[in-house]
Amino acid sequence: MSTLASQAVKTAGKTILASTIAKRFTDEIQLATSKLPKPPKLVGLLANGDPAAKSYADYTGKTSKSLGFDYELRQVDKEALEEEIYKCNEDDSVNGMIVYFPVYGDHQDQYLQQCVSLDKDVEGLNFKYVSNMYHNIRYMDEKHEKKSIVPCTPLALVKILEYLGIYNPLLNYGDRLYGKTVTIVNRSEIVGRPLAALLANDGATVYSADVNNIQLYERGDGLTLKKHRVVECSKTLEECAKSSDVIVTGVPSASYKFPTEYVKRGAVVVNFSFEKNFADDVKQKASLYVPSTGKVTIAMLLRNLLRLMENSKKGEKDQA
Repeated sequence: MSTLASQAVKTAGKTILASTIAKRFTDEIQLATSKLPKPPKLVGLLANGDPAAKSYADYTGKTSKSLGFDYELRQVDKEALEEEIYKCNEDDSVNGMIVYFPVYGDHQDQYLQQCVSLDKDVEGLNFKYVSNMYHNIRYMDEKHEKKSIVPCTPLALVKILEYLGIYNPLLNYGDRLYGKTVTIVNRSEIVGRPLAALLANDGATVYSADVNNIQLYERGDGLTLKKHRVVECSKTLEECAKSSDVIVTGVPSASYKFPTEYVKRGAVVVNFSFEKNFADDVKQKASLYVPSTGKVTIAMLLRNLLRLMENSKKGEKDQA
C-alpha cells in the first residue's frame, strides 16, 4: 500500500466538533436575546463539591453572558438547596434555573428536580416534561402553540444527529428516523433512557445498553404505534452495534473504550461522556465522529430558556 493510500485509510472518518454544530443555534440565540428589552436571567445552583460541576457551571456562565443572558451562579449548602430553588421559583426576575446534579446522588435528587417550577425548568426534568417526552407528546396545549421542553442533553444529541444527516427530511415530521438503527451505551435517567425514547419516537430502532442488559425501543413494524415501546432483547452488544447506523456512548469511566471492531463500517459515532469512550482508531471504521457534545447541550439549555419565556407569553395572552 502506498503512503498516500495508507494515510487515506487512517483518516477515512471525519471528526465533527460540537462547536461547529452549536454555532447555528448560538447565532439564533444571540439574535433572539438582542431583540429583548433586557437580558433573560438564568440562575445556576451549585450544591456539590464536584470540580467537573463547577467547571460546567463556569462554562455555562461564560457562554450565557456571551449570548446576551444575565447569569448568576449561587453556591449553596445542599441542605439549603430546596429553599433556594423555591426562592428562584418565586422571583419574577429569574427566567430559568439549572441545578447542577448530582447533589445527594439518590432519590433525593429526583425530588429536588420536581421542586423546580415548570415555568423555569430549562433542563426539562419536571415530571410533566418527562412524561410528555416518553408519551411522544410534543406540545403543552391543545392548540399546539406551546412546545414541551425536552431535557437539554438528549435534545442536543437529537440536534447533532439532525446536523449529521441521520434524520431524513423527506419523511413526515416525527417519523424521520424510520429505517435507522441506533445503539446507545448508557441508560441513565438523565440522558441515556430519554434519548432512547426520543429516537424511537422519531422512528428509529434503538438498542439501549447498560451494565445489566440490553433493551429494544421501537414503535412497531411500520411505525404503527404512536409512542415507543420497550421489549426484551437477547442480542449481544456486538450484534446490536454491528447492525447500527449510529452508536452513542456515555460511559463515565476513563478506562472504558467502546470496541472499535464492533463499529459497522461507515457508521456515525457520538460520545457525550466527559471521558473519551472511543479509541483513536475509531475513524478507520466510522464515517463521522463527534467526540463531545457539551457546547451543543449548553446551546439547547439556553434555547429552552427562551422557549419557556415564549410559552409564558402565550399563556398570558390566553388569560387576557
